[in-house]
Amino acid sequence: MTDYDDEPDFAQGGTNGAAHAADEYPVDLPRIEAAVREILLAIGEDPERSGLLDTPKRVAKAYAEVFSGIHQDPSEILGTTFDIAHQEMVLVKDIPFYSTCEHHLVPFHGSAHVGYIPGVDGRVTGLSKLARLVDLFAKRPQVQERLTSQIADAIVEHLKPAGAIVVVECEHMCMSMRGVRKPGAKTVTSAVRGSLHEPATRAEAMSLILGR
Repeated sequence: MTDYDDEPDFAQGGTNGAAHAADEYPVDLPRIEAAVREILLAIGEDPERSGLLDTPKRVAKAYAEVFSGIHQDPSEILGTTFDIAHQEMVLVKDIPFYSTCEHHLVPFHGSAHVGYIPGVDGRVTGLSKLARLVDLFAKRPQVQERLTSQIADAIVEHLKPAGAIVVVECEHMCMSMRGVRKPGAKTVTSAVRGSLHEPATRAEAMSLILGR
């Protein structure tokens, strides 16, 4: 299927990703810098030593990028559709992403599998729009369960499909590097909407997702 997408791909962390995020979205960079400096002092570090001198500024710019989804709306991505008269399942799987756990502000990462069956009008969105939608919701303080549901609900709201399914598999650094310390453990969540609740249709989607 043709992607119909000629937008620059800053969402996947291209060379201009951080600059775009800092310029485009309202983030209080000086306030973040001051907070990071206070954290460094609170843990007993010296924010004036050479290795940390520019760390507050770096962290502020990084946060502007990794949390840029807070200020984006799914309609910016899914607002354009194409009349292809397609009535069967569309599935993009193994979409890699990084997000940030809102409980500890450490990363979690993994893959999303996003599918839908177009509505009666047969209209579809560009394939990369599904990957961009994952990034939009991942670039926020998140929990995996909500991330999964938000992707599915945005597809339902903006594409009006007959059904949708989202499966997300992640490793959480808050489980891997601290606490229970179980690196490699994965969490799987799913969100199913509309006709994908039907056993046969859901089984078809899962067979496509698992058919690696």
